[in-house]
Amino acid sequence: MALSERLIIMPRPYPPEFRARAIALVRAGKQAMQTAIELDIHPVTLSNWIRQDDIDNGRQPGVPSSESAELRTARRRIRELEAELLIVRQGTRFLDEERPRPRGRTAR
Repeated sequence: MALSERLIIMPRPYPPEFRARAIALVRAGKQAMQTAIELDIHPVTLSNWIRQDDIDNGRQPGVPSSESAELRTARRRIRELEAELLIVRQGTRFLDEERPRPRGRTAR
């Protein structure tokens, strides 16, 4: 199978309520592996959700989800501004090349 023919399967997004329910089941004492199988999610996915929940609730060090979302938004805005700045710089350079140059004065 050629590289271009391969399908890239993206993980399906889970609603926050579903994640909260899965975490609550594990916190209530249910085995994480059994919970993952019953909910048809990958055990590593459930483990990641539990770890992030611990971070969000201050039980573990790390970047909380709220800060992570802010960072993503800020980085996206920085990329947009850098692209705009590049366009302005290129436009300035182009217009500077097109501007007529005054002729030098001759010595008398």
